[in-house]
Amino acid sequence: MATKILKLTLILSLLISLALFVSSNDDDINHHDMEDDDEDEEEFYVVDTSSQHHGSRSRFLANIIKKGKQCNLESNNVCNGVKANKGRDLLFCCKKHCRNVLSDKNNCGVCGQKCNQGQRCCNGVCTNVLSNVHHCGKCNNECSAGHLCGNGFCGYA
Repeated sequence: MATKILKLTLILSLLISLALFVSSNDDDINHHDMEDDDEDEEEFYVVDTSSQHHGSRSRFLANIIKKGKQCNLESNNVCNGVKANKGRDLLFCCKKHCRNVLSDKNNCGVCGQKCNQGQRCCNGVCTNVLSNVHHCGKCNNECSAGHLCGNGFCGYA
């Protein structure tokens, strides 16, 4: 009898541990999805050919900047005013890290310009994506003619 109780207790504790593990991973995934639902989260910025810096580095390495790369305005300024990803990104050195000022909610348009709750940084402008027909729910999601944007959905009634 004591052996059965011990086995049941062990099985029950394993099931509870598994349930807690799965639940915490779901929360992490959902939190990540909510924060970055409309942003392309690439690991690297591909520098546009017209704005690349020529130097002693290889041609391949000169065309890539790692997202969040450290920079220093005085000496190691690898991302000040650099266009990337076919003009979709414009990189500046903000607080010693490369940031895309066209879509970064904490550096929208310029370093340090933070967007308010319910806003996204669309093309460098803090935009209310809950009611804007040109950026409905996310940047560049335009509602069709005659449809309004409500709560981030086109044609919401």
